[in-house]
Amino acid sequence: MMKNNLRILFIVFLGTTIFGCSEKKEKSLSYNNGEMTILTDESFKSVTEALAEGYMISYPESKIKVVTKKEDLGFLDLLSNKAKIAVMSKDLSPQEKEAYEKQVDLKFTPARFAADAVVFVVPKNSTKTSITMEEITQGMQSDEKNFIFDGANSSNLNFVAQKLKKLPKDLKYSIIPGSKNVIEELDKYPNKIGVVGLNTISRPYDKNADKLRELIKILPVVHNGKSYNADFEGMREMKYPFTRVLYFLTNEGSFNIASGFIRYSCTHLGQKIVQKEGLQPYNIYPREVQMR
Repeated sequence: MMKNNLRILFIVFLGTTIFGCSEKKEKSLSYNNGEMTILTDESFKSVTEALAEGYMISYPESKIKVVTKKEDLGFLDLLSNKAKIAVMSKDLSPQEKEAYEKQVDLKFTPARFAADAVVFVVPKNSTKTSITMEEITQGMQSDEKNFIFDGANSSNLNFVAQKLKKLPKDLKYSIIPGSKNVIEELDKYPNKIGVVGLNTISRPYDKNADKLRELIKILPVVHNGKSYNADFEGMREMKYPFTRVLYFLTNEGSFNIASGFIRYSCTHLGQKIVQKEGLQPYNIYPREVQMR
């Protein structure tokens, strides 16, 4: 009798242990818990961190680490499985898309979530009030190197090069490492123009962003005789010439934490976070209602 009781207890214990292990394994593969790293260029760090914070609030058992890395290098790390997600803005070349599909073994499917912009800035006391596409094109070929970027391999340089239909190595420019440093040190170079990502200064109620905005003014870009601003309207309708769409790339093949985060970022809640960052949500648009 005693042996039977011991046998029953052992079976119950064994079953509970197996169930517990299975449950733990299943839980570790869920979209709402676990750990992952997101790689992002410094230019879109603010919106990436805001989305990560929102996701971790919604799913407290998840842990997301945001690591800044130049866009090109972040893409290579994604291919090497050093992170689950990379935030991108540039259009990948056919060779890069092929490398992604071969290395990751997934179809190239960018998850677009926000419209951002590359902006041209001058010190607050500058007399310059706008910049033309011709000035940008010619200036990026000039030995004077009047445009200051935050670094080589940065998303801002990549994007401007693509807009001008050039390779970054064929352009002439100056460098001050880090977008924040570009803005803070710009007044030392009165004849030069800083080139930064809008998200660096777009968060409306952030004290650090406020301080940076107080140091500069953003130049409207004149194209074909018309002036365009990097505001909600300019980005929503893609009229501002240097509007760019941010998107996620992942190497996760199943619906786990990376896919859960991407879905969250593209839902109404995630898109409201994008909007609060001062960027244009990709999946929702403000609606105007006229009352009569």
